[in-house]
Amino acid sequence: MITRRALLSQGGGLLIAGAALTGYSVVVEPNFLLDVTPYRVSPASWPANLKLRIAVISDLHACEPWMPVARIARIADIANALAPDLIVLLGDFSGGTLLASRVMPEQWGEALSRLKAPLGVYAALGNHDWWHGPLPQDPGDDGESVRRALRHMGATLLENDALRLVKDGAPFWLAGLADQMAVHTGAGHWRGHDDLPGTLAKITDDAPAILLAHEPFVFSRAPERIALTLSGHTHGGQINLPLMGPIFAELRYRTKYIYGHIEEDGRHLVISAGLGESILPMRFMRPPEIVQVSVEAQTLQI
Repeated sequence: MITRRALLSQGGGLLIAGAALTGYSVVVEPNFLLDVTPYRVSPASWPANLKLRIAVISDLHACEPWMPVARIARIADIANALAPDLIVLLGDFSGGTLLASRVMPEQWGEALSRLKAPLGVYAALGNHDWWHGPLPQDPGDDGESVRRALRHMGATLLENDALRLVKDGAPFWLAGLADQMAVHTGAGHWRGHDDLPGTLAKITDDAPAILLAHEPFVFSRAPERIALTLSGHTHGGQINLPLMGPIFAELRYRTKYIYGHIEEDGRHLVISAGLGESILPMRFMRPPEIVQVSVEAQTLQI
């Protein structure tokens, strides 16, 4: 038998525990934790004389107080300190949380303008950059304000385009896909501006290729020609329950591609958990992260 006193005591304990977890997921994890998550990727076709270090920044969702300008500037400084060969920005620069105030594109663009890498800074747009302005309730402009901010900060935007880069005499291609969810066509339905065949057609030699795509959904269609796909969008689940993992994200996005390094049929995908939050200003068991990807040839096993 459970006494009334014991029941009240246990109920009070659960309320306290729930309040503590809520406070942690709203205040501590999204705002005071920041991981640098390293991955070493060795595609089968990658040349032995080419080693790349890539810093990945994704899903800032700039807004006050959850992702203010000062914090974005600190993120840029940390990315620079990793001494990457190139830096990639994977979209969703715009704010996407409730109870927030605007951070305008020119403000986050100025904070990111300190990003520096020998081979440059490159960007793709995300769905929130298309859907709305600095906050979800603001009207969208089909990403034009985000494009202006990226130009002003010195980043090269890749939308269904590809560039040939060279490091230490070894060439490679960096391709960027336009957003796959750019136009909302109804409840749970979107139409993208992505053109994977057209993007691949701009790769004109046999040098290895890396693809930037905000949403990881394209990975199932990416050919072996793409050595590595870099994506964000899912926030790594954002809220991950013990023993259940990112089950809500899997149901929401209807995909198994949620987080981390995934290899299928010799093709590689890295999904960043991103830095900001969408809809709810909460994170649980998936801290914000800058991703550091080292791409190099496979080593021979003796």
